[in-house]
Amino acid sequence: MLIAVNTRFLIKDKLEGIGWFTYETMKRLTHNHPEHTFLFLFDREPDPGFVFGKNVKPIRVWPPARHPYLWKYWFDYALPSVFKRYKPDLFISTDGFLSLKSDIPTLLVVHDLGFEHYPDHVTGSASNFYRKYMPLYAKKATRIITVSEFSKKDIVKLYHVAPDKIDVAYNGANDKYIPISQNEQQAVRNRYTGGKPYFLYVGSVHPRKNVKNLLLAYDALRKEHLTEHQLVIAGRMAWKIDETKQAFEQMQFKNDVVFTNHLLLSELTKVMASADAFVYPSLFEGFGIPIVEARYCGVPVITSDRSSLTEVGGPNALYFDPDRVDLIKDAMKLFLLDRENYHAKAKKDVSVREVFNWDKTVSSIESAIASMDSNFVKPRQSVEVA
Repeated sequence: MLIAVNTRFLIKDKLEGIGWFTYETMKRLTHNHPEHTFLFLFDREPDPGFVFGKNVKPIRVWPPARHPYLWKYWFDYALPSVFKRYKPDLFISTDGFLSLKSDIPTLLVVHDLGFEHYPDHVTGSASNFYRKYMPLYAKKATRIITVSEFSKKDIVKLYHVAPDKIDVAYNGANDKYIPISQNEQQAVRNRYTGGKPYFLYVGSVHPRKNVKNLLLAYDALRKEHLTEHQLVIAGRMAWKIDETKQAFEQMQFKNDVVFTNHLLLSELTKVMASADAFVYPSLFEGFGIPIVEARYCGVPVITSDRSSLTEVGGPNALYFDPDRVDLIKDAMKLFLLDRENYHAKAKKDVSVREVFNWDKTVSSIESAIASMDSNFVKPRQSVEVA
């Protein structure tokens, strides 16, 4: 088979949610199936590090699709031209978009419908595009993969898609997220917080991530509770961040907040494993990979009680209403008052690697493809990927 894959989120040193999903799943899928050829479709010059094997052919498809008008052109005009030339048997799209101008069987990955619940949290043109075209994409897709039971129910409810058309494939986390020694942790704290313990947030900063309320809650915690804990924000500034900046400027303890910007994986794994607790105040998630990364590292999780986050956070996490600054503060305070207990629970959380791992994700993808095309045979055992 010739399988075309939308890989436009594979960008060197800039992988985020969809990019990591694409990287981890396609790396494994191409290694598991040397008998098939994979056409990786990039919207910019592909990095050689994303060509995972001899059965991967990278193609740059013009133009760079980074705006709603260009999304429409790339998927409905540029891709059909590529499909006509190469005649793939299947198209896998990992970012929720597909071509309405092509009849190629398509496996569509829909991570979440956050834009339906919080349309004002993205730019106007992007929000309009998502809300107009995503229902059409979901209807046209041959099969849909989504990343949580919550997201499956959301797609069924909002887009009236038959439940048996949707497969759930939980995300995993990179195997480099592991606990590290006390000496290594102290070295990381020395580098970022002057040796002090810290709460950590990982992810881009935009309204849906709710970093504004985290800043306000941290400030309230410091005013009320005697602690030297700092707050580390590890992620890029994305869009609509004015209110977050204003909240930061109004903080009494803003000098104890550290913004690292985007970190490379090699550094981010150490920063995660050295956190005293991971705090994730997101208003809405289809999954929430950073929570699994924290659990892989044996770091206690404090997160929202919304959407998929209770599904991913597990029974040992501390949960809060993300709309309530006082309740975010209270959850962080509760952790501080019983730190040893929460750390002990987090260190015993070994089942997380069995429930959430990329090999299982790929196995679900393989099953979905096999149900679409009898020429695709799921291997009895996954091939180990370095």
